[in-house]
Amino acid sequence: MKSFVIRSIIGIFFGAFLSVIITSTMVLSGQETLDGRQFVRNSIGNMLCGWFFTASTLYFEIHKWSLLKQTAAHFVTIMVLYFVLAYGIGWFSFTIPSFLLILAVFAILYALLWKAFSYYFKKQGGKRMSN
Repeated sequence: MKSFVIRSIIGIFFGAFLSVIITSTMVLSGQETLDGRQFVRNSIGNMLCGWFFTASTLYFEIHKWSLLKQTAAHFVTIMVLYFVLAYGIGWFSFTIPSFLLILAVFAILYALLWKAFSYYFKKQGGKRMSN
């Protein structure tokens, strides 16, 4: 439970930091006004994404599960939560082509990040990722 709370806090803070970076970039690029409601909605969305992306990594600490089961549970969890959140906030409109495009980009990014973390943990001498 302690690990879940710590990861949750880190994820929420990372999401908030990302919101500050995005907002600062918009302001510095010349956008003179920001919609307050949209800013709050996007900031909450970023914080929730940060939370579930970091907290869901706890699946990889269930050592009685195979790496495939851990990865599948993690992928499905973050995919479902992200799509529900992103659609609810309005980050994309739900049409079949847009859903398939975002799903493809999501899966490719997930695979690339998974491979990078796998390589990192293998170099660190991690036994779990070499299975």
